[in-house]
Amino acid sequence: MTSDPTVTLAHVTTHPAGLFLSFEGGDGAGKSTQARLLGEWLTGLGREVVLTREPGGTELGLLLRDAVLHGDHVDARTEALLYATDRAHHVASLVRPALARGAVVVTDRYLDSSVAYQGSGRDLGADEVERLSLWAVDGLLPALTVLLDLDPVAGKARLTGDPDRLERAGDEFHRRTREAFLGRAEAEPGRWLVLDATRPVEELAAQIRARVAALLGVTP
Repeated sequence: MTSDPTVTLAHVTTHPAGLFLSFEGGDGAGKSTQARLLGEWLTGLGREVVLTREPGGTELGLLLRDAVLHGDHVDARTEALLYATDRAHHVASLVRPALARGAVVVTDRYLDSSVAYQGSGRDLGADEVERLSLWAVDGLLPALTVLLDLDPVAGKARLTGDPDRLERAGDEFHRRTREAFLGRAEAEPGRWLVLDATRPVEELAAQIRARVAALLGVTP
């Protein structure tokens, strides 16, 4: 893998032994539900499945998650660096070892979230955050990224509990992040599967299974 911090997503290819999948989208879109359903299906096929998330997929990640989402105020650049720190450790300590032994790794959020939320939402610049994120993971990209697209207002209505720092960022912030996700998917259709998150849960799960089955060479 390249460690050149100037490389962009379009220049990166990766062929690990296992299969790396990510879910993206706004809060309330159903990422966790679909990741769980996909994991159950994959387990039924006899595959080792690692379900994880960012931030918070490791013990260190849990500390960073609490700091960046629920701690004292941090500026936008510090926020981006905290996410990059979590991601670097997550990939080095959990994702790459699992892929090396042939597991299917399914993560709820990955580097596209940083590009959308910090690059576009926080106006730090998508290219700059993309380079930082790629450097942090040494170029590792998912074979498939599922975008569950949902209007941010509808997503907010689905949320329960006290909102975290990103959930409190405002409608314009979340509009920019949604547009960023859709723009990235349009620019790289081979890696993305864009689905309308208002569709029934099982209908979405079936579409996701079909795409993953094609990657695995099995019947959905």
